[in-house]
Amino acid sequence: MPEDLQIDELNSPKRTVQLDASRPEHKNKRSYAAGATVQILLFSILACKVKQNAPRCHTYLEIIYARYGSLTHWIFIFFALLTNVLVGSQLLLGGSAVVTSLTGMNVYAAIFLIPLGVCVYVVLGGLRATFLCDYSHTLILMIIILYFLFSAYATNPQIGSPKAMYDLLKDAALARPVAGNQSGSYVTLKSNFALVFGIIQLCSGSGTVFLDQAYWQRAIASRPTTAVRAYILGGMAWFAIPFGFATTLGLAAVALTDKPTFPTYPNTMTQAQVTAGLAAPFAASALLGTGGAVAILIVLFMAVTSCASAELIAVSSILTFDVYKTYIRPSADPKHLITVAHVNICVFGLAMAVFACIWNAIGIDLGWLFLVMGLLIGGAVFPAAFAVTWRGQTKAGAISGALTGLGAGLLAWLVTAHQYYGELSITTTGMEYPTLAGNLAAIMTGLIVTTSVSLARPQTFDWETTRAINARMVTSPSTSLSEKMDEKDKEQLPTVKDEEKETQQDFLVEENPSSLRHAFKVAWFLYCMGKQNTSDKPL
Repeated sequence: MPEDLQIDELNSPKRTVQLDASRPEHKNKRSYAAGATVQILLFSILACKVKQNAPRCHTYLEIIYARYGSLTHWIFIFFALLTNVLVGSQLLLGGSAVVTSLTGMNVYAAIFLIPLGVCVYVVLGGLRATFLCDYSHTLILMIIILYFLFSAYATNPQIGSPKAMYDLLKDAALARPVAGNQSGSYVTLKSNFALVFGIIQLCSGSGTVFLDQAYWQRAIASRPTTAVRAYILGGMAWFAIPFGFATTLGLAAVALTDKPTFPTYPNTMTQAQVTAGLAAPFAASALLGTGGAVAILIVLFMAVTSCASAELIAVSSILTFDVYKTYIRPSADPKHLITVAHVNICVFGLAMAVFACIWNAIGIDLGWLFLVMGLLIGGAVFPAAFAVTWRGQTKAGAISGALTGLGAGLLAWLVTAHQYYGELSITTTGMEYPTLAGNLAAIMTGLIVTTSVSLARPQTFDWETTRAINARMVTSPSTSLSEKMDEKDKEQLPTVKDEEKETQQDFLVEENPSSLRHAFKVAWFLYCMGKQNTSDKPL
C-alpha cells in the first residue's frame, strides 16, 4: 500500500545484493514481496470488521478506548505513535540517503526538506489530497518500474536480455558466492537467509499494517461495500512493486558491480551503502546514466510524498481525536478540531525529521530500523486485531499481551545478539538472528499472553458499545443535498442522485452490520488461499 512504497523500493533491491566481502548474503526477493503482501490481504478482514463493529470511528484507538478505558488507550497510543515514528524515520533515512548519494546535498538538509512540502499540501488538501496523491504517484511509479524493467531486460547494451542477466549473475556467484545459498547462486530459491528475512518481514510488516493508523483510516474512510475488495485487490497488486524492483534493479546491481559504469567500481558496495538503500540508485545510474538517476529521484519524490502524507494524516488523527478531543477538550467543535489537526501535521512533520537526524547521527540506517521495528511493536499486533474482531478479549488480556510482547522481544533480541556475537552494538543488534529472535518472541508472546489471560477470566463484549462511537454526530441521510434542490437541478446534476443512493446504501449497511458477514468470509477465505500459495513454494 502507499505507506510502504518508498520503504519497499529502497529495501527490496538491497535484499538482492551482498553486504560486504566478509559477510556475503542474499535476501530472496520473493520472500520480501510475499511477506509484504500477506499482511495487506489479512487486513482486509479487519477492514470488514471495523465497518461491522465501529462504522463511525475516526481511529482504531477509539475502539480500544470504548472497550477498555483510558489505561489501555494510552498504552496503544504509545504503540501506534511508535509505529508512525519508526515508519516515518525509515522514509526520511532512506530518502535522504538516496538524495545525498545522487545530488551531493547535505543529508540533514534533505531530511528536513523532504517533509516540508508534504506538510504544506497535506494541510491544504487533507485526506482527499493524500488519496489523489496516492493514485497519481503510484501510476507514475508503475510506469518508471516498467521503464527500468524493459531497459534492463530488452534494450540496455550492458544486459539487454534475461539470458544475459542470468550469465552475469552466474559470473557474480563465482566471484562473490552467497553464503547460505545453494552453490552460492544469486538465482536460486534455496536461500537460508531468505527464509530468515521472510519471517522477519512477516512479523515486522504485521506491526506496520495492524498498528499504523494510515491503514485503518483508509478502511474507515472507504465505503462498507468496497473496503474488503479494495484491500484484497491492493494486496494482490502490491506483490509487483517489491518483486519488480528487486528483479530489475536489485539483480542489476549485482550483475553490473564489475562494470566501469557502476558508481563504486572497482569496489563492491559496502554494507553501509546497501543497508542505506543505495542498491537501486546505483543500479539505475549504471544502467541509464544521468537519466536513471533522475528517474530514481522522481520515484523517490513520488513515493516519499505519498507515504509521508499518509503518516502525517495518521498521527494527526491520533493526536486530534484520541488525545486532544478525548482528554483535553471533549466539547471541541469540528472547525476547532480541523485547526488542531493542521497544527499536529506540522508538529509531527518536524518530529519525524528530528528523529531521522538522531538515527543518522548515531549510525542507525534504514536497514537496521526495518529489522528491529517488528520486535518493538509486534507485541501489540494481536491485541489490537482482537480488539476489533474478538469479543472475548479482556482489558487485562490486551494490556498484558502488548507489554509482555514488548518485553519478550527486547529480551530475546539483546540476549541472542550477545550470545551469538559476544557484544551489543549497532552492528550486532542489526544482524538477522537477533532480530529474528526478537520479532518472533514479540509477536508470539503477545498472541499467547493475550489469549491465555482473556480465556482465564472470560468476558463477552457487546459490540453495540463500539457501534455507538460518534453515533450522536451522525444524522440520517434524509436531509440530503438532493432534497434541497428542485427537480430541474436534479436532472442537470444526475451525479447527485447517484451520490444520494450510495449514501443511503452505506447508511443501511452501518445500521445492519450482518450484511457484511459475507464480505468477511470472502476476505478470510482469500487470505487463507493466498497464504497457502506463498507458503507452498520453496524459498
